[in-house]
Amino acid sequence: MGLLTARLYSTGPSNAKLNLPIDYSTTPLLAHTAEAALSKPELPPDVRNSTTKRMNLFQAINDALSIALTTDETVLVFGEDVAFGGVFRCTMKLAETHGGHRVFNTPLTEQGIVGFAIGAAAEGMRPVAEIQFADYVYPAFDQIVNEAAKFRYRDGANGRSAGGLTIRMPCGGVGHGALYHSQSPESLFTHIPGLRVIMPRSPLQAKGLLLSAIQSNDPCIFMEPKILYRAAVEQVPTAAYTLPLSKAEVLKEGKDVTIVSYGQPLYKCMAAIKQAEADLGVTVELIDLRTVYPWDKECVFQSVRKTGRCIVVHEAMINAGIGAEVAAAIQQDSETFLRLEAPVQRVAGWSIHTPLVFESFNIPDIARIYDSIKNVLTY
Repeated sequence: MGLLTARLYSTGPSNAKLNLPIDYSTTPLLAHTAEAALSKPELPPDVRNSTTKRMNLFQAINDALSIALTTDETVLVFGEDVAFGGVFRCTMKLAETHGGHRVFNTPLTEQGIVGFAIGAAAEGMRPVAEIQFADYVYPAFDQIVNEAAKFRYRDGANGRSAGGLTIRMPCGGVGHGALYHSQSPESLFTHIPGLRVIMPRSPLQAKGLLLSAIQSNDPCIFMEPKILYRAAVEQVPTAAYTLPLSKAEVLKEGKDVTIVSYGQPLYKCMAAIKQAEADLGVTVELIDLRTVYPWDKECVFQSVRKTGRCIVVHEAMINAGIGAEVAAAIQQDSETFLRLEAPVQRVAGWSIHTPLVFESFNIPDIARIYDSIKNVLTY
């Protein structure tokens, strides 16, 4: 019997045709040139005439936080190990630049971090609280749901609110996160009126959306796909800019199928689309929700009315996820429902806890998305 050759779980199988590693250096979802970055129509004219800098996702987050701290004295940044740069280095050198009274470490207590942040927001500050991993947010869930989201409703228009609050947290799989370092709990927060839930796909998007969240008068849950912190690199405008919240973006136009997604799965969707269009002779439209609550229904409806077919892709488990909400909203809108040529499909994580070495079997892969495209076309 020959020796078995071990294969690292972070590499693709040698005979794979679809489930190959994402090549972030060539994907059209990232702005690889300054011209591509500055051509974004959502950027204001002065930013489109400015310069860019090559950044990865955590550097773009750091840049946004630095701008917010510089331009608004009410902004505070805190969390576990934040003054040292944080686990993922998102807050590097912010304490040295802006002082320990504005960027500081907290005790290891999520309840304390969020409770303090809500109080600071109620007193007129704009706190940016970091939860070290999204998996750790659950002890603070009561404060987020029963205090932050309800403050404005409880006190009324003339009272206080926690509207200046932003809670950042890394989320999603990295290939070996297992039970406590790989979760995507975004749908839990979408059940709560009063919150905005945001997930960027790239450095350029992360900078603009985070600055919008910090300036927003709604409490914002800002979820950062941790696998993209170093993997996703693109040219990012150096000037300050914001991107609209609760507005989806059509990343690629098509006429036969609509795919709706957000965060890291968008890269897998694009890879599946490329192969499906080559094999099947169709065109597929790809939409990034960006804000998953409140989400941009009109953008999705318009696309589905055009294509007649829809697939929703996300890492979070399938039950009661964003895909379920999008599918239900599509069938409830009579004009969109009557245009459907096939049932809305969901490609998502299974209803299990994330396994360790088998994480790649749980998270949607390129082959599953490709198969779903074939299924809606042949229904």
